[in-house]
Order: sequence, then structure tokens, then C-alpha cells
Amino acid sequence: MKLAYDASTDALYLTLSDAPPVESDEVRPGLVIDYDDQGRAVGVEILHVRKQFPDADLTRLQLDLAS
Repeated sequence: MKLAYDASTDALYLTLSDAPPVESDEVRPGLVIDYDDQGRAVGVEILHVRKQFPDADLTRLQLDLAS
């Protein structure tokens, strides 16, 4: 998994797989899920991150995975 923030578009992208996305679905405003050709989620994009998470420190992203 990879997590990346693009300040120029204010978007956060979580890559779940190396498979290329072929379809996207905005499941709620500002939250887009990308799917591969088998219908599996391969990425999650959060738009307008600073608006949705105004207190987030985007210079230091951290991902905690449950064991």
C-alpha cells in the first residue's frame, strides 16, 4: 500500500494494488474508489482534504494497520 498527498490538487490517494484502475465510483462527495477490471478496489482518493480534515498535519502522513 502507498499513501500520497498532492498539495496542488488537495487530494490524498491510497494505492491498494498495482493493478490499473478501469472504473471509478464517487461513493460520497469527495470520496472516490477506483476498481480494476475484476471489480476489486485498487485505490481510494479523498478530495478537498484540507476542507474535510482542517487540523490534519499533511506534512507527516502516517498509516496504522490493524494486525
